[in-house]
Amino acid sequence: QVQLVESGGGLVQAGGSLRLSCAASGRTVSSYAMGWFRQAPGKEREFVAAINCGGTSTRYADSVKGRFTISRDNAKNTVYLQMNSLKSEDTAVYYCAASRLCSSASYPSRYDYWGQGTQVTVSS
Repeated sequence: QVQLVESGGGLVQAGGSLRLSCAASGRTVSSYAMGWFRQAPGKEREFVAAINCGGTSTRYADSVKGRFTISRDNAKNTVYLQMNSLKSEDTAVYYCAASRLCSSASYPSRYDYWGQGTQVTVSS
């Protein structure tokens, strides 16, 4: 079993930055693809970013491309999401997810483990 704990969320003004962290425990996730998803009130969960197990390949939703960066430190069993130029529409609960497969994916059903989420609120 893998446990994922997100941190780093909070309240930020539009144009500001936040860095989310996702710490994994229970087993090493160095062979797992990792992803970030988000869910705003009244909306479905949506893909944000993903990274393959080796950290050599990333993918992003069009809405965050050029503003968000996903990275991982396998030595620390941690994945990060650097969020810059934040907009009010980025307000959501952000979830970290782990897939037992190495290649990254953008659909939730591909992921086997999920964190509890961290709230990000962007004020305009």
